[in-house]
Amino acid sequence: MGVTMSVLNRVAGSRLVARLGVKAPVDRALYQVTRTGFTAVNRTFAATRTLSAPRRLPAAPERAVFDLTPTEEQAMIADTVREFAAERLRPSASEADEKCAAPPELLATAAALGVTLIGVPEDLGGVATERSTVTNVLVAEALAHGDLGLAVACLAPAAVSNALVLWGDQTQQATYLPSFTGEDVPAAALAVQEARPLFDPFALRTTAHRTTGGFVLSGEKSMVPLASSAELFVVAAELAGRGPALFLVESSSQGLSVDPEPAMGLRAAATGRLTLSKVAVPATALLGDSAAYADCVRLSRLGWCALAVGTGAAVLAYVTDYVNTREAFGEPVSHRQGVAFRVADIGTELDGMRLATYRAASRAEQGKPFAREAALARTLCATKGMTIGSDGVQLLGGHGYVKEHPVERWYRDLRAVGVMEGAVLV
Repeated sequence: MGVTMSVLNRVAGSRLVARLGVKAPVDRALYQVTRTGFTAVNRTFAATRTLSAPRRLPAAPERAVFDLTPTEEQAMIADTVREFAAERLRPSASEADEKCAAPPELLATAAALGVTLIGVPEDLGGVATERSTVTNVLVAEALAHGDLGLAVACLAPAAVSNALVLWGDQTQQATYLPSFTGEDVPAAALAVQEARPLFDPFALRTTAHRTTGGFVLSGEKSMVPLASSAELFVVAAELAGRGPALFLVESSSQGLSVDPEPAMGLRAAATGRLTLSKVAVPATALLGDSAAYADCVRLSRLGWCALAVGTGAAVLAYVTDYVNTREAFGEPVSHRQGVAFRVADIGTELDGMRLATYRAASRAEQGKPFAREAALARTLCATKGMTIGSDGVQLLGGHGYVKEHPVERWYRDLRAVGVMEGAVLV
């Protein structure tokens, strides 16, 4: 609690909080923590206001020349998140990986930092004035530089709030979004993945059938972050006569159950298996039109690309320091060409991954077609991300195989980039 209070005090006094206009909510969160500490609250989602139409963020201004330089505000956000990741995520990562759970106070601090506010319009309680895909990518990258598993845990609720902004109607936004912009952000998750080899997100086995009052969902979802504590899910299911679609499902729904599902990597994200046994949801649970699902898959893949870039950068920084200080035969091992060339390859591949991800994100936020760019980024980051993780272990030799050094955990986490769907959304 003392560490959390220290971080919250730093957050409350930072320039970013004042710049984003969220100082009052952060101060209230700090006061509440001082009085009662962090507690879990089971809530009932209900509309707190009436919207005449869904709120959509306008596309970012079109740029004649592609420029990777972040704006002053984006740089400030990324720097603050990177500092949070270094001071809070990195030290907590090993224990969280071992326990298969993220510390609740860490998730509360991430929420107080405003992770879920970045993609929400100002008039709905957020801080966004336009599509913010690039900013979300920068945040995901910065968090993953601390730890990929904890980054997924921190970003899981933002995936649901972003989906509501992008595709929710006025009733859905009025009912659910206030919880994500308030003082007590709920655990939530985007559930797309299914437990089978060569999973194709466009060939779902989870089904949705129309009924008189809405829909009935049946099936299983795998590797869902924060599954046991989540209060709201966005579930992907095959809707007869339409194809893959997204549905809002509250955790209190009858027929829904969750079982822990720890895996090789992403253990800190507290992943679980979501079982839907004829779960009845109202007609208002259907999220978005027929085009929403494809965009959801692409934006989720960009989120995983950003996570791969952040963790890859952590690997590069760690192995560079290691090979420059580790001596063999009277000199640093970095003097050996085989070592130096492999480190250089990591840097080269990492720059390519970053460029491809930023380009796809830039097109997405400008409202341009980005399917091709997202596919290229996904292919590059999935392939090279796993290579970077493997090279990191190899460069540390025997030290790369033991838990004393974080590269073995980063290797396990980076394997997820090529197989995971959903969970994060930029």
